[in-house]
Amino acid sequence: MAELRLSVAQSLAALRDAGIAARLEGDAAVSYSGAATDSRKVAPGDLFVALPGDRVDGHDYLPQALRAGASCLLVAEAAWAARREQVLPALAPAGAAGTSGAAGTSGAAVIVVPETLPAFQTLATLRRRMVPSMKRIGITGSSGKTTTKEIAASILSQGRRVAINPGNLNSDIGLSQSMFGIPADAEIGVFEMGMNRAGEMGELAGIYEPDIALITNVGTAHIGILGSRDAIALEKKAVFSRFNGSQLGFVNEADDYNAFLREGVRGEVRDFGPRSTKGFRGSEDLGLDGFAVDWEGLRVRFPLVGKHNLANAIAAMALAECVGTPPQEVAAGLEAVRPLFGRSEILRGEVTIIRDCYNANPDSAEAAIDFCDALEWRGRRVYVVGSMLELGAESESAHRRVGAACAASKAGALFFFGEEARPAFEAAREAGFPGLVFFESDFDRLAAAAKAYVREGDLVLLKASRGMALERLAEVLR
Repeated sequence: MAELRLSVAQSLAALRDAGIAARLEGDAAVSYSGAATDSRKVAPGDLFVALPGDRVDGHDYLPQALRAGASCLLVAEAAWAARREQVLPALAPAGAAGTSGAAGTSGAAVIVVPETLPAFQTLATLRRRMVPSMKRIGITGSSGKTTTKEIAASILSQGRRVAINPGNLNSDIGLSQSMFGIPADAEIGVFEMGMNRAGEMGELAGIYEPDIALITNVGTAHIGILGSRDAIALEKKAVFSRFNGSQLGFVNEADDYNAFLREGVRGEVRDFGPRSTKGFRGSEDLGLDGFAVDWEGLRVRFPLVGKHNLANAIAAMALAECVGTPPQEVAAGLEAVRPLFGRSEILRGEVTIIRDCYNANPDSAEAAIDFCDALEWRGRRVYVVGSMLELGAESESAHRRVGAACAASKAGALFFFGEEARPAFEAAREAGFPGLVFFESDFDRLAAAAKAYVREGDLVLLKASRGMALERLAEVLR
């Protein structure tokens, strides 16, 4: 299949049509296929997008990107002016008279714009529109969007060519980069859309323009940035902002923002959930073995654990049903799903570990505690709860809420990790938890204490935000 490529001429025209003052330096005959924002990940023929960051500025790595084979650079005017004379010689083809072009290059182009991120988003939209026949499904929500995306993709890929964003590349930068990976024969796109600032979801909707959009839930993730659940709901609702009347939206039947999310949307909005999703006829909780799901009369083994993952599966089934996926393909896709790293992984051994530390907020922490409490378990339960990040002014109350939930749980011991988790530790002690309650902000001391306590037959829950890297404790305890 022919590789999809964008020419410099196409790129300049799209940027100018979007009102972005763009100009060219270097080889006007250049085209590019992929896109990278990290010079270490540039492949030959890529566009390298130089983005300024808090600690690193991509403009400082233009020579490295060219040496890696970038055929085009997207740079900001002010930053380029300071580096132009240094980088310009490397743009010429190697061996050209009077130049010192980088070895292995065949000429490169530079697109100069006022700011690189808006330009990158415009080019990402242009690249996505090169596959106009692809039906676009967008998934957002405070929690569950990555898992829902993976489940939906597993189902839909049983009979069609599906494009997804790798990992959780779901931000203003990550989603843009993901557009360049859409193959020419993609029939359905399943892309998650995340945000951590006001206005970002509207930008993502503009880049992707979903035909079908689903909001898993409105919770407390990023409440420290947006300030309230009302603000989070408003931001999530922007996933519908590019609807013109012909699109389809899904909202959670049990979400307390259901009516708000539906209001004023230009297009059809349906509920999803155990009562609303067509074809779902019930389930049996199999504990650490996941669920037996009744889908259109078929008994399906769904291997992910916890009610939250069943909810994600029901959301994915709603998406599959609305695009006419046969029941047998839904069943095969559900059974093929495997846990993602750090998301309700079950690590079996002398000590059984539930590694659920890719992200955390009060809702997901309480769900993990409830799941562990509900298991039939002969040994002890040990709950290790690390800091939940990005909660802002809500951090102390949120951690105290989780600490109280831990104190009321079936755990035999509680370990709290990280300064933000100190209020959780204090709340558990104040609640009169009868077992061991331990707090530490140093990982090595936490690991030593947990290793000394945990014994064969224990069930250990690891729950924290990704920034705490609590998954390290799994290797210690195993």
